[in-house]
Amino acid sequence: MTDLVAHSAIDRRIADLVRPLIEGMGYELVRLRMTGGRDPHLQIMAQRPDGSMDVNDCARVSTAVSALLDVEDPIVEAYTLEVSSPGIDRPLTRLSDFARWAGHVAKIETEELIDGRRRFKGTLDGVEEDEVLITLDDHPDTPTIGLKFEWLSDARLVLTDDLIREALKGRKDAGLIDETQFDEVQQVLDDSDEEEGGKGPQEEIH
Repeated sequence: MTDLVAHSAIDRRIADLVRPLIEGMGYELVRLRMTGGRDPHLQIMAQRPDGSMDVNDCARVSTAVSALLDVEDPIVEAYTLEVSSPGIDRPLTRLSDFARWAGHVAKIETEELIDGRRRFKGTLDGVEEDEVLITLDDHPDTPTIGLKFEWLSDARLVLTDDLIREALKGRKDAGLIDETQFDEVQQVLDDSDEEEGGKGPQEEIH
């Protein structure tokens, strides 16, 4: 396994089709999932290399991907295409993500039981070769453990005050937040209990 971008066979097939297109437009494919059973949804998360992704970006990617899939036709039944940003509490889909977000809290799930458990929550401590390093919340006296990246089935950041502050700083540095309103925006987010998802989503029904 090289990443967690796509899980199932159909996910990987579609990812192989849309990744060159998305990257050619200057974006990165973060995650792709085909879900919904009788009401199929193709969910695509994308971002710019700097991590930003606004509504117009989502619309651009949605339009381009929709046109490509109409031609390639990899999905037999009718489906809804949804394109969004990863959001603040983003999924972690590449080994490099765990190094990038070291110091922040994450939830990790593994394919198989590891020491009797599949779910792990704690502070990321970077990577060492092919292992994700994490200090578990429920074992404060336990040294940092290593989980091989190939063992993972899912991982995402947990929304915390520190994560929100870093996200706001990144948006401010990118000119996406008016500096004169930064303190006010930060206070509003600090006072909120939770925040969902990212920009978008942009939906198209096929």
